[in-house]
Amino acid sequence: MTISKAAKENLFQTLGYKQVPQDSGSPESQIALFTHRIKHLTEHLGAHKKDHASRAGLLKLVGNRKRQLSYLQQTNIGRYRAIVANLGLRK
Repeated sequence: MTISKAAKENLFQTLGYKQVPQDSGSPESQIALFTHRIKHLTEHLGAHKKDHASRAGLLKLVGNRKRQLSYLQQTNIGRYRAIVANLGLRK
């Protein structure tokens, strides 16, 4: 699943993670994007239980998000707590 540039902009604007206009590489932006894609794939797998390729992609996304969260927790605990609370992640 690819997400359009306009949809990414909308996602970053609504969640408030965009620090500068061209920001898509900050940990908060990446975590928000991973979370959006994870939610979409989870819904897809609810309807298509035998789609093992998508399940593998979902596991890779979860691992990437976990690594980004771990990095953010080590570097700036305040930003980490804010994003976990805002996205409603279990940590």
